[in-house]
Amino acid sequence: MTEIERNNFEDLKLMLQNFDEDYDIDMIKKAFEICVAAHEGQKRISGEDYYYHPFNVAKIVITLGMDSESVVASLLHDVVEDTQLTLDDIRRQFGDEVALLVDGVTKIGKLNFSTKEQQQAESLRKMLIAMGKDIRVIIIKLADRLHNMRTIDAMRPQKQRDISVETLEIYAPIAHRLGIRPVKEELEDLAIKHLDPIAYGEIEELLKHRKNHREQILNEIKNRIEERLRETMPNATLSFQGRVKSIHGIYRKMYAQGRTFDEIYDIYAIRIITDTVADCYNILGLMHDMFRPIPNRFKDYISTPKPNMYQSLHTTVISRAGIPFEIQIRTFEMHHTAEFGIAAHWKYKEGITKNDNRMNERLEWIRQIIDTQDATNDASDIIRTIKVDLAEEDVFAVTPKGDVINLPVGATIVDFAFAIHSAVGTRMSGAKVDGKIVPINHEVKTGEVIEILTTNAAGHGPSRDWLNIAVTSSAKAKIRSWFKKEKRPENIATGKSEYEKELRRNNINFNEEELEDYTAELAKKYRFANSEEFYAAIGYGGILLSKILPRIKDDYNKKNAENKPVSVASQTIRSKSSEGVIVEGIDNCLIKLSKCCNPLPGDDIIGFITRGHGVSIHKRDCNNVPVNIQDDDEPDRWIAAHWNSIKSETFTSTLKAVAIDRDGILIDVMNALNNMRVPIHSISARQTKDGNCIIIMTISAESVEHLRSIIARIEKVPKIFNVERINQ
Repeated sequence: MTEIERNNFEDLKLMLQNFDEDYDIDMIKKAFEICVAAHEGQKRISGEDYYYHPFNVAKIVITLGMDSESVVASLLHDVVEDTQLTLDDIRRQFGDEVALLVDGVTKIGKLNFSTKEQQQAESLRKMLIAMGKDIRVIIIKLADRLHNMRTIDAMRPQKQRDISVETLEIYAPIAHRLGIRPVKEELEDLAIKHLDPIAYGEIEELLKHRKNHREQILNEIKNRIEERLRETMPNATLSFQGRVKSIHGIYRKMYAQGRTFDEIYDIYAIRIITDTVADCYNILGLMHDMFRPIPNRFKDYISTPKPNMYQSLHTTVISRAGIPFEIQIRTFEMHHTAEFGIAAHWKYKEGITKNDNRMNERLEWIRQIIDTQDATNDASDIIRTIKVDLAEEDVFAVTPKGDVINLPVGATIVDFAFAIHSAVGTRMSGAKVDGKIVPINHEVKTGEVIEILTTNAAGHGPSRDWLNIAVTSSAKAKIRSWFKKEKRPENIATGKSEYEKELRRNNINFNEEELEDYTAELAKKYRFANSEEFYAAIGYGGILLSKILPRIKDDYNKKNAENKPVSVASQTIRSKSSEGVIVEGIDNCLIKLSKCCNPLPGDDIIGFITRGHGVSIHKRDCNNVPVNIQDDDEPDRWIAAHWNSIKSETFTSTLKAVAIDRDGILIDVMNALNNMRVPIHSISARQTKDGNCIIIMTISAESVEHLRSIIARIEKVPKIFNVERINQ
């Protein structure tokens, strides 16, 4: 090793000794030396030696309190993929346990948002399966992602945005569910810094601007609290901390919920840590005696812990100076869990057996997500599950027997019923909330007592509409499962009817024999035994027609092109690759899309032979195209054209959105487009006299179908009531 490498290992060794005397220093040193040697000559994009990355990942893993095997696996997590070293080499030198961890991290290391949706879902599924086998795999992967985010500035801007979206949608929610707060908050802050740097900078400035004034007041308050508690509870062990809310946490409330900085009451918090639960509640009473509590701002996570094991009392109060602030009260054990999550209860370090029931319960959500994905062929479901089921905010409702049911924000009565038990959900006939009958689409709120009314009537079961009412993937999977088992003939009939109706709506006209053959072929492509299984899957919601329709259209267009008789006039066909258009009967000419109607793939088009500028392509319903070509003065200059269905192209299109004016609407639109990975060429907004605003955006779309999905997504942004395509 060089002098620098020796110094780096000494730093690592010092960290190990400070955190835990039980680390196997010799094994970790051996892994460090192999890491340096294996990555010799390799450089990161930033220009630094590659081994710095696994070295820093190992340091993060140490700060999380993980064991020797985890540190060794962190140092070696890239060697199998990027060097000559094999998994067998690692197994021979470090044993099966380290090899299992390295293999798990390597398998999920290729997760990439730019891949096809099915590949992405499969990568996520591998990650969850690896987590189910050994949770240390994902803790190492989170450390890996955190160091990559810390050094992301060396990457090109688009790559930064792609990785940041992936971090926000996948890794931060998993870190939250595992209860690893520092990792979760830093991942979110780094992601939002690259996705919305302007907003990030504004919040940073607001925090800096008010830091000194607020810190002075909070220090005074903290001193008053400490003096009062030491006087009232002289025998209690107490610790006091200040806490500032993460930038991403403030960002979500300012831009997603439309609040101002001053309307966020928990930006600053004072944390009181003590010995026992009884002391926590005693301190809460004293705090409400010292300060005026804000109504409806008290949360008891001690009696009702969060799914990620977090426990604490939260109350928001107002100081004499009129400044609202949050007080968090917890025990030292609860504080350790709040900081390190599942790593604080590490079953291998503590010598707990792998069959420990408490640990298995904490990891039950992983199995539920995998089961959900198995229940449907819609690859995007697993992504949706991560976003919804692992959301940061939760609600807690209670059954009449006193059982607490934890659900994500926005969950409905349907989700509540299926969370109790599948049988309760399928037999539900209605519900009461706090003794009053409510519709089943009622959104569950914390503290509500919910009674599910059931029936034993023969033939009773869930409605297909419940799939649109349910929010959690668990409830949706159970509904689909019921229809799959109980209503097979009905599913086949419904699925076939919807399938044929959708084909007619899109002008896809097969004759009876062709339709039968094509459907059988399509069913085989989607791994169904026969057409009936395919229809049944459509019927119970296991496969969405909207997802497979583009493929059907493409197959139909290709089939038509193959069977179309070629006339003498159109034997020579050329397509302008930059436009993706085929013009019949003309060889090697310039093709351009007209700006008067801005046609997109999927539009019915026609060509016009210009003088000296090639062929201009118009939408068939463009105002400049005669309804009857023969009535035109020069009908021979109009020529048949169609889109090249083989090659996928992107086209610019301009959209106009009309909305009720509100703070943050432009950022919400940009986030919606960014989440769909839609390139934005320009975007602007202006107010109108009637209190509305108009947003004009120029974007890239792949086809009319793609553009429709973009418009549908923008229409879901709160306060937007109309989106349309315009010609500019």
